[in-house]
Amino acid sequence: MLINYSSKELDLCARLMRAEALAEGDLGMLMVGNVIVNRAIADCLDFKNVRTITDVIYQKNQFSGIKSSLFNKGATSKERDLAERVLKGEYYYPATNALYFYSPKTGESCKNTWYGETLVGRYKSHCFYEPKAGICQQLH
Repeated sequence: MLINYSSKELDLCARLMRAEALAEGDLGMLMVGNVIVNRAIADCLDFKNVRTITDVIYQKNQFSGIKSSLFNKGATSKERDLAERVLKGEYYYPATNALYFYSPKTGESCKNTWYGETLVGRYKSHCFYEPKAGICQQLH
């Protein structure tokens, strides 16, 4: 297991993955899950005081998905299975070491940096960003 989590946190993670990336399919949701887990294990940057999945999901001004109706419904067993996979340590490039993601407007390219971090790749409508090696030792 990569990180300790409760059944409630598994459900929270699954619901946020759905709310942020349902249109991206299973792989897109898994990548969002990677960012959630990375934030919980990274003791750096904006994430020094977030150690649990609950802390990560409800950290102020981080995930717009928590305001979505998709977040407010309970997770399906399939969504919980996806969340469990990332919570147990499965990683998917380009989200492997990513701490941030966003979706540019239709037709726009990803910005080279986001919150000061470097673009590492795009999957469908999400651009993923990770800190430089050595900044967040838990990720590299």
